[in-house]
Amino acid sequence: MVENANLKPVATRYYRKKVDLFTLLEKMKLWPSRTGTLHGLKSIVRHGEMATLTTHCGRSFKVRNSRNSRAARWLRGKLYQEACRDCAVPDWKLAKYGATFFSRRQGSLLKGAPVP
Repeated sequence: MVENANLKPVATRYYRKKVDLFTLLEKMKLWPSRTGTLHGLKSIVRHGEMATLTTHCGRSFKVRNSRNSRAARWLRGKLYQEACRDCAVPDWKLAKYGATFFSRRQGSLLKGAPVP
């Protein structure tokens, strides 16, 4: 028998390469930690140029808004070792993340994203 016959392929998304980190995080809801683990974000609380990120597994990270930061580069390059088991990042979200491309010349600037 064929499983998942009703699933359609994941649509390819294009985003601009040099968008703000907070805007990208609000759109993707994923955070690559320094150990290479990809966490699912539960909340983002902004404090000017800094923000406190809380993951589904209960960890908190304090980050600065930077386009060239390690996290921004890892998100654009899709560099991660594994998804966090405690955050339980679903497979559809990882497939959607894998089908996302970042380009300098085309794609959404993510200007319409909500700002808390």
